[in-house]
Amino acid sequence: MSDTKIPYKIYLSEDEIPKKWYNLRADMKKKPAPLLDTKTMQPITLEALSEVFCRELAEQELNETDAYIDIPDELIDFYKMYRPAPLIRAYCLEKQLGTPAKIYYKFEGNNTSGSHKLNSSIAQAYYAKKQGLEGVTTETGAGQWGTALSMACSYFGLDCKVFMVKVSYEQKPHRREVMRTYGASVTPSPSETTEVGRQILAEHPGTGGSLGCAISEAVEVAMNSDGRYRYVLGSVLNQVLLHQSIIGLEAKTALDKYGVKPDIIIGCAGGGSNLGGLIAPFMGEKLRGEADYRFIAVEPASCPSLTRGVYAYDYCDTGRICPMAKMYTLGSGFIPSASHAGGLRYHGMNSVLSELYDQGLMEAVSVEQTSVFAAAREFARIEGILPAPESSHAIRVAIDEAIRCRETGEEKTILFGLTGTGYFDMVSYEKFNNGVMTDYIPTDDEIEAAVSKLK
Repeated sequence: MSDTKIPYKIYLSEDEIPKKWYNLRADMKKKPAPLLDTKTMQPITLEALSEVFCRELAEQELNETDAYIDIPDELIDFYKMYRPAPLIRAYCLEKQLGTPAKIYYKFEGNNTSGSHKLNSSIAQAYYAKKQGLEGVTTETGAGQWGTALSMACSYFGLDCKVFMVKVSYEQKPHRREVMRTYGASVTPSPSETTEVGRQILAEHPGTGGSLGCAISEAVEVAMNSDGRYRYVLGSVLNQVLLHQSIIGLEAKTALDKYGVKPDIIIGCAGGGSNLGGLIAPFMGEKLRGEADYRFIAVEPASCPSLTRGVYAYDYCDTGRICPMAKMYTLGSGFIPSASHAGGLRYHGMNSVLSELYDQGLMEAVSVEQTSVFAAAREFARIEGILPAPESSHAIRVAIDEAIRCRETGEEKTILFGLTGTGYFDMVSYEKFNNGVMTDYIPTDDEIEAAVSKLK
């Protein structure tokens, strides 16, 4: 089909919102390694996992056999407030780059939370309400997940306790205030309010924190609540990838309408929620031998778990409270530098994506933040959307791939995930525009010191 017939924005109808989430693990011949119970060092049971997560979410976490799981009607009704999300053809960017490549992006920032995180937060809040809980606890890096969860909890009348990575808490006060407006309590992490927070502060005085630290604090509060609260997580977990599959399902439906098949699919990679959700149905086709795609995970050079980490069992949190997962990791004790992509500052990677990467079914690259913000500025000026720093990692590599097509003359089709907007990230943009933003890349010795504790 000719490009002239493909609109700038491809919108699905409400009736085309997926009715089922897609569970990528069902099509994996070699499954990801199971979570380990730190008390027994054996695969964790449903009962043990249900002490941390809502029971239905724990069931989803352990489900490796059902390819599709029904989305409850109440959630579909909520999704209709902001979904379907548009698939956008980047005609302006293509013209500016002078590339024969065709570029599409799935835009997930068109809701109050400003990101894709609402897709999973509303599901997790729904199951918490269904279980009769008083509330939930969580962590947040850049603040997108905390914002999304505070919205979801407000909708269902649940209490929401958020531990926000301290550097982001200080850099993004407006994101914090959105959470508080929706009724959440927000605590900078690590804090003096939990035992594990005090331990981390004693070991790392003055630290800006990490997602691993904030996870530990949130889990501790939930575990000490006498069953009134459960912990919920915005990335890393398999249940989150399940919920986020709605991104890829919608994107594929939109592309199929116009007979478009992407050659390259690109997503930013922190814990894996956006990347896993975007690639899910396409990777399923690849696993089933129905089609082939090139998948690229893009991570920050300051926290390069895939490109420089090791594939091993590790704790999911710095305080070593959570179950252990086999994943590409820099070590649960690794504290990344205070980069401006707070949502990507996690020491490990989702176990499904780690296994796919280990099997060579997916590539990974790391990029420096000054280069990322240069791409973000170019994209904002040309496409008219100010992207989140996390999303801009994918933009950086999408532009690089399009330029490569210009050099080779190849007419490849590129799809990337625009996970959210950057309107709460203006401190970061200010530093870049003022020329004072710097890049930090951990040394081999620093990474070895962290991963050596796994041995």
